[in-house]
Amino acid sequence: MGDSRPVYQRIADDLRQRIDEGSLAVGDRIPSRSELKRTYAASDQTVDRAVRVLKAAGYAEGQFGRGVFVTDRAPLGSLLRSTGAVDSPFAARITARDTALTWLTWEASSSETAAPEPIAERLGIGPGEPVLCTQYEYLANRHPVQLATSWEPLTITEGTDVAHPERGPYARRGVRGRLAAIGVRVVRARELVGSRPATTPEAEALGCAAGSCVTVVERTHFDGDDRAVETSDIVVRADRWRLEYDIPFIS
Repeated sequence: MGDSRPVYQRIADDLRQRIDEGSLAVGDRIPSRSELKRTYAASDQTVDRAVRVLKAAGYAEGQFGRGVFVTDRAPLGSLLRSTGAVDSPFAARITARDTALTWLTWEASSSETAAPEPIAERLGIGPGEPVLCTQYEYLANRHPVQLATSWEPLTITEGTDVAHPERGPYARRGVRGRLAAIGVRVVRARELVGSRPATTPEAEALGCAAGSCVTVVERTHFDGDDRAVETSDIVVRADRWRLEYDIPFIS
């Protein structure tokens, strides 16, 4: 029985297999358009479509004036999620192939805004109620690692020393440390992990193509009354970073 796959898909699948098996190594130039046309008796449009599929899957990238080359798809490392990690918008520890990537720096900006409906639902407040939105960009050795957006209800922090996560006497102490300073005891956090295509701004910040797969962690902190006091979206490149969870067992 003949191969029923479209020709562009067959070309893309064959190239992926060669990359996975190592006959096309990282940094190798994939066959040119003319070579692929000749091998598969395909048109320019079919070959171009196959290469676009390969690029979208993260297997290859174009270099202007040189051609299309196999990319390094091996994970750079792991972002550890633990009881320490959930206190801040980034992992408590990074394990990476390149030790230079284990040092994090970040930039943040905060602004007051009205809670969008999905965020209001996560915080248990009414849509449009005031929240402080803080956007973070994390770098390791100048490489983009992670994006995070955090929302906190202003009914909890407004007018206090902890209203801004990056300013004041309790800056950069994490959700638990900051809120403890105003008498709010954070007792648990919940994380939901999913994936989706990267938006154009996310792709530009993380150094990948728009539409590439990103891992998204939706994290929410709760106080002793089970009230949500903060919620965040954490975004990392799915092809470069894995999430590592430390799960201690209590006897």
